[in-house]
Amino acid sequence: MDSKYSPSPSAAKTGSEWTWGDWLGQIRCRLGSGRMNYGVEPGLYRLGDPDKSSDVFVSANYKLSFDVLRRALGGMNAWILVLDTKGVNVWCAAGEGTFGTDELVKRIIEADLSNVVAHKKIVVPQLGAPGVAAHLVKQHTGFKVLFGPVRAEDIPAYVAAGREATSEMRTVRFPLSDRLVLTPMEIIPSLKVYPAFALAAFIFFGLGRDGIVFQNGWIDGRPFLILGLLAIFAGALLTPALLDVLPSRSFAVKGWLAGVAVVAASRFAGVAGHGPRLDGFSFLFFPLASSYIALQFTGSTVFTGMSGVKKELKYAVPVYIAGASVSLVLLLAYKLKQTGVL
Repeated sequence: MDSKYSPSPSAAKTGSEWTWGDWLGQIRCRLGSGRMNYGVEPGLYRLGDPDKSSDVFVSANYKLSFDVLRRALGGMNAWILVLDTKGVNVWCAAGEGTFGTDELVKRIIEADLSNVVAHKKIVVPQLGAPGVAAHLVKQHTGFKVLFGPVRAEDIPAYVAAGREATSEMRTVRFPLSDRLVLTPMEIIPSLKVYPAFALAAFIFFGLGRDGIVFQNGWIDGRPFLILGLLAIFAGALLTPALLDVLPSRSFAVKGWLAGVAVVAASRFAGVAGHGPRLDGFSFLFFPLASSYIALQFTGSTVFTGMSGVKKELKYAVPVYIAGASVSLVLLLAYKLKQTGVL
């Protein structure tokens, strides 16, 4: 490093090693706790002992994105420019527009980056490419945007190769291990709703001409409590695990198929089977619940862009509403028949 060079006074110091707090923060985020408030201050950071020739890497201000990047840069001297993505990761923020051209230009100018480095190059993660117009960044700041590899762990090899990415580095992969890591964020929100569903089922099946009979509520409602858990399992765990096996590109359809499979399996196991109305309800309501839960997983993947999500919602939401309405009619018909009204 040039002895006359002084690091930018506006750049905060960071390191590549994770603390216990960082590890615990990652676990909390994976479990969905505080994920929406897990961010770092936007701006310029220095890792190691960077100078005017050091690379500049761009990150979202979602702390887990920032942490993964700085850990991947271990042993390197580099600058990290953090954009204000409202605490959202690179891929999602690029789709929402917060990881975008305007924000990148703004941060380059605010950090006075042209006086921090001499090479006029900035490395943007490939998953942020949908939000960044490289030619406009060049036009407004003079900096050339280089799109780095998909995975932060490939950055050292990318830099060693003269900032040339191989086809392997450009390939977006979503292996089973990555999918399973994300499933707690889908399971836990669904389980938070489950007690309300369980209470409603208990009241519905216990309700009779003489009021609520607790024994009936438990005995008659128990199979549907099991089906509720199976629907969560199918949508939040089975669908992500079998993402590359289940047919259709639609997450809603994949989740529905997984839901049908678990309801059918429960029927053979003796869990379901209570007459045509309740059977119809089971095969209609619970697969649609699995479908809805699986649809939430769309935002965790890099396979579906914002337009794809909107397209799925356009067709899926009316189906969910219609399915819920028919399910309610089937339940009412069952209850009226049971109480002798029909």
